[in-house]
Amino acid sequence: METLDASKNPVFKNADASYYLAYKDGKIAGRVAVIINHLEVKEIGKKKVRFGWLDMIDDIEVTKALLEEAFEAGRANNLEYVEGPVGFSNMEKAGILTKGFDELNTMITWYHHPYYAKHMEQLGFKKQATWVEYSLSIPDEVFEKVKKFSKLIRERYELTVIRFKNKKEILPYVDAMFGLLNKTYNTLQTFVPIQQYQIDYYKEKYFNFIHPDYITCIKDKDGKLIAFSVVMPSFSKALKKANGKLMPFGWYHILQAQKKNCKAAFYLIGIDPEYQGKGVTAIIFEEMQQLFNVKGIQTVETNPELIENTAVQLLWKDYSPVQHKERSTFRKNI
Repeated sequence: METLDASKNPVFKNADASYYLAYKDGKIAGRVAVIINHLEVKEIGKKKVRFGWLDMIDDIEVTKALLEEAFEAGRANNLEYVEGPVGFSNMEKAGILTKGFDELNTMITWYHHPYYAKHMEQLGFKKQATWVEYSLSIPDEVFEKVKKFSKLIRERYELTVIRFKNKKEILPYVDAMFGLLNKTYNTLQTFVPIQQYQIDYYKEKYFNFIHPDYITCIKDKDGKLIAFSVVMPSFSKALKKANGKLMPFGWYHILQAQKKNCKAAFYLIGIDPEYQGKGVTAIIFEEMQQLFNVKGIQTVETNPELIENTAVQLLWKDYSPVQHKERSTFRKNI
């Protein structure tokens, strides 16, 4: 609810949103948020209306009526096309599920029924961006070649792994992590620069979920952060048990998921372009797998990665990757 509240979410410094409900026979039949990100429109030059938080019954007329509000906003602002579902920026949930309907979604993804994508196609929308997700099997010990390569890369570039004992120790590195994200992903089609006020907001929003053991940071000989990864225990089952509320007992399920879990989710990985393709991921994988083995993690899910981002997908090749989910945004010209 805070995400959609202009008085609480700083993204409204560069975005506008309107929210609509569709009624049929006196009952709510659907909802949608219509968004214009002015940073995206003016600075990047994408003449786009975003729509998100789309949910509806299996009735094509309901979907059509909801999305017409996005077209109206586009026409009123001289924009060229409508795309969604997305959030306010590329740091939020995106895409309609098109594969993996029998899978539980991760904390940062939406779940949809198969008819959502069918409605988009019936209304003349075409797929724009597609993301894939993988399930990885974690072996009982670190691959020997990963150990050797990790040691070689550390020594060659004089790199050091930063380990954290508590959340407080992570805070000084958070801004640098987001800076690396901007550098790492600025060539991807969905990229919108992350603003400092958004960084501050996300720190507050997600910090309570972070476990220091699951954060890996790597610095160079001068102490500069050059790579990081964020992994979390899977909260999918815990959030389902909590039924959308942390109080009075939802927090207990979250706490239990942090302490005891056989499944984890790979959320973010950022590497300075200067070090990309130089084997730094071997260090991250060695650190992560040691942690997984200690914690009893047997399966890791990747979160959505653009289908054209083959460099990231190649990282998982030694972990028996199974592509178990896929999702896309849909676009239509105004």
